[in-house]
Formats: sequence, C-alpha cells, structure tokens
Amino acid sequence: MMKKTAKDLQYVKWLSAEDMHLASKGWLSELNFIKDEHRFFEDVITTFTSELVAYGDFSDSLEIIDAINQSEKQSQTLLHAIKTHESKLSIMVDGIDQIEEEKAYAQEHRDLIVAMTAYLSDYKSLKLQLFEIIKCIKKDNKNEHLIDRP
Repeated sequence: MMKKTAKDLQYVKWLSAEDMHLASKGWLSELNFIKDEHRFFEDVITTFTSELVAYGDFSDSLEIIDAINQSEKQSQTLLHAIKTHESKLSIMVDGIDQIEEEKAYAQEHRDLIVAMTAYLSDYKSLKLQLFEIIKCIKKDNKNEHLIDRP
C-alpha cells in the first residue's frame, strides 16, 4: 500500500481552490465508477455463487464477499465526505480572509488525499483477488467441459 507522508502532502498548501475542486471532482468520478463496478461484482457473485461455494476454501469466498461489502460501505462514506468537502469550497474563493477556516479546509483536503490513496490501493487489490478467483473458476469450468466431451 502506498503511504503519503507529511512531506508529500506539503504541496496541498500550494494548491489553488481550482486544483482542489478538480481533485474532488476526479475523486467523485472515480467513486461513482467504482459504485458501478460494485454492482457488477454483485452480479458476478450472484452468477457464480455455486462455483464460489465449491471453489477452494469457502471461507476465502466469504472473505472476498465481505471485503466487497466493506469496500462498498467505505466508498459511500468517502463519496459523502468528498461531497461535503466540495460544498465547503466557497471558503477558499469568497475573497474573505478566513485563515483558520482555510487552513482547516486544506487539512481536510490532505486527509482526503490520504484516505483516497489508501482506499484506491485497497480497492485495486480487492479487484485483483476477485478477478483471480473468477479466472480460476472459468478455467475449471472450461476444463470440465473439455473433459465431458466424447
């Protein structure tokens, strides 16, 4: 997992309101796409339920299903946090010097950078695990069909 250090996050002090807005919009777009992927994963799991039960250790299948559910919940939490963060952007562009509020907004943005980086790293790992399981199931199904042929 890629960790962001305080030194790596210092550049946030120099980000303009527009840069933070664009980053937030990008995160929202990614999370909305992930929401669609979660629906796809649910369909895949529904389609391959019996194979998942039969595949290897059933507890592994349960773990991946639980991880998908946890990822979906975390995605919703981040989506809400970023929408709330985005709604506060006016603090940065209203032309009024509100030093403490602006510092707090920048700190919140740094926290979101860290949270999104960690989430996306974990999510990528989850997808790879799920795809590997489905790939093995499909390969086993293909081999079974080849063996069953006369």
